[in-house]
Parts: sequence; C-alpha cells; structure tokens
Amino acid sequence: MDTSFLITAFVTLLVVIDPIALAPLFIALTKGADDEHRRAVAIRAALVAVGLLTAFGLLGEAVLTFVGISIPAFRIAGGILLFLTALDMLFERRTPRRQNQHANTSDPSVFPLAMPLIAGPGAMATMILLVGEADGWTGVLSIHLVMVVVVTLACLSFLTAGIMERLLGETGINVTTRLLGMLLAALSVQFVLDGLASFGLATLAG
Repeated sequence: MDTSFLITAFVTLLVVIDPIALAPLFIALTKGADDEHRRAVAIRAALVAVGLLTAFGLLGEAVLTFVGISIPAFRIAGGILLFLTALDMLFERRTPRRQNQHANTSDPSVFPLAMPLIAGPGAMATMILLVGEADGWTGVLSIHLVMVVVVTLACLSFLTAGIMERLLGETGINVTTRLLGMLLAALSVQFVLDGLASFGLATLAG
C-alpha cells in the first residue's frame, strides 16, 4: 500500500473529523456529568463511530445504491439533526431534562457525538471514497486502521476535556455552550446547503 496515500487518508479524515474541535462540544454535551460517566460516554461514542465508519467503508456505497439514498441526502439529514442539538445548546433545554432524569438516560454518546459529530456525512463519504481508491483488501484494511487512529484521537480529546472545563469555569462553560450552539447551527445549515447544492437546488453552499 502506498505510504503517501495512507498519509493523505489520515490527513483527510483528521481534517473532516477534527478531534480537537470536538473537545469543547463534548464538554457542552456532557455538562454536569461526573468523570466516570464522561469516560463511558467518550469510549462508547468512539466505538460506535468506528463501527459506523467501518460499515460505511465496507458496505456504504452498495447499501446506499441499493436503497436509493445518496450522500447529499445524508448531509441534509445530518444537518437537520445537528440543528436540533444546536437549539438545545442555545436555549439550555438539556438542563431541565437532566434534573428529571438519571445520568444513564441522558447519553449523547450515540447522538450527537458518534453521529453526526464524529461519523458525520463528511466522514462517511470520505470512507466510501478512500476505500474505493484502495488497492485490494490490504489497502481497505489500512484505510480502516487509519480511521481507527483518528477516532482514537477524538476519544483522547474527550477524555482530557475535563481539564479544559476546569480552566473555563461555570461561567465560561455557559458562554462557550451558547457560542458553540451558534457554530453548530451554522454548521448544520452548511450541511443542508451542501446537500442541496449537490442536488442542484442551491448555489450558496460554496
């Protein structure tokens, strides 16, 4: 397997998933949780993301073709789901719910951490494209190992997020949560615009 291709695959997935940028999102989504619960959420999110990206790498294109779903459709769906999460962050809707729920019923590990933040439409599409360019099963395996490394980096950023939380403090976290809610809302709209542009229905995505 060409080493330069693996480096390209690593950089591409690293940029698309962006583990460092996910750390503050993890803090916002697990606000009020203890360290043990956060570790469980981080590890579960990473495992689910690896499973999803592996499935899309091996079967994604065939499954999408079979059921008639396109990557642009995934972008639009992911954008809508992410926008709902952004609304929760902006208006602090999570706090009242958490006061009436046990910690284990307020679990963001699958949604939105594993999907669409780690294994989002961009990462899924990237896996399908990289596997399509890989040379034989050795190449396919190498691409998946690269993906596991990048997701592991995301998990490590989650596990060290508590340090960042202590540095920011309660007020800093509240301000950061709302700012990130705005950024997530914008990102979700961009996902939708990208999907619409791929269908030729929007020209503003660029």
